[in-house]
Amino acid sequence: MALRVGIVGVGWGAHVQVPAYRAAGGFEPVALCARTPGRLGKVAERLGIEDTSTDWESFVARDDLDVISVATPTALHHEITVAALSAGKAVLCEKPLATDPVQAREMVKAAEAAGRPTGCCFENRWNPEWLAITERVGDGLLGTPYFARVSRSASYWRPERPLQATWMYDRAQGGGYLAGMLVHDIDYLCTLLGRPTAVCAEVRSSIPVRSLPDGGTLEVTADDTSALLMRMASGALVVLSVSTVGAHADHFRLELFGADGTVIGDGTLRETAYQAGAATDDGLTPLAPAERSPAAPEHLPRGLAGHASRAMALMLEDWLPAFAGEPTPVPTFADGLLSLEIIDAAHRSAEGAGWAEVRA
Repeated sequence: MALRVGIVGVGWGAHVQVPAYRAAGGFEPVALCARTPGRLGKVAERLGIEDTSTDWESFVARDDLDVISVATPTALHHEITVAALSAGKAVLCEKPLATDPVQAREMVKAAEAAGRPTGCCFENRWNPEWLAITERVGDGLLGTPYFARVSRSASYWRPERPLQATWMYDRAQGGGYLAGMLVHDIDYLCTLLGRPTAVCAEVRSSIPVRSLPDGGTLEVTADDTSALLMRMASGALVVLSVSTVGAHADHFRLELFGADGTVIGDGTLRETAYQAGAATDDGLTPLAPAERSPAAPEHLPRGLAGHASRAMALMLEDWLPAFAGEPTPVPTFADGLLSLEIIDAAHRSAEGAGWAEVRA
């Protein structure tokens, strides 16, 4: 019998999570919860889900739901997740796991105490190209890792672009693109190279005030541009950067260098071509993406949402063994905490700490 899923949040939850649960074998999204009745009703009708609620506290405690999937703004993750775990539910929580490491540590402890399956949505690990890279690196392509670099650029926060949800501009609510975008790359490089010991960074808001449609202004405290150096316990050096204020910007690049080989990816945020090669090869050759597909791919939407839903569906299928008490490769709350500890170290560095230790 499929696990019955209740999803809290109808933004990303509706566009990506519902199709992902439908595409993955073993899950059935049966109920939605959101604060705004009008929007909730429209989304539920579009998705064909009749069971809805605007009261998350009673929603997460329902006896007829097996899994609570948290896809709300980040500031609500902690409270909803802890309540769902206390009610005996399995919980899948979107990244970033919480607004800060303090909340994330409490969520890790709650998960340990509950003993229920939990996971943090770093679904990008299941992108076809990243699955292929993970396999090649696991097989020893890099050997001793030397250096890794990730660069992302976009125009999302250009003044001529429409405003996003206002919480995204507030650091205290988990906003910004260090936690909202680069966190995926931080998590992925930690899976490949291990954890970092220290971070040196600059984190800034290039456009500190935004104009609102009603003539008012919005003070921006979250970052639109960040650059990080990370010293890895493995001895490798990692460089990561993200900026969302470039006019017409749309670029992604990944470099992995090791004693025995290299991986390089270059392209846009939607499509990147990867090459790989051992040091003994004549050169780099195209890296074929993993061909794995979810159980019911017909449920996947088109475009960027479909790309994210496909990756999440594969992650969900790998999560299923956890419900039988077996280990899985799905990111844990501890992984979510590590990414926030790295982000916290980046902020401390940018505020004058220099090289900031990544706290355990």
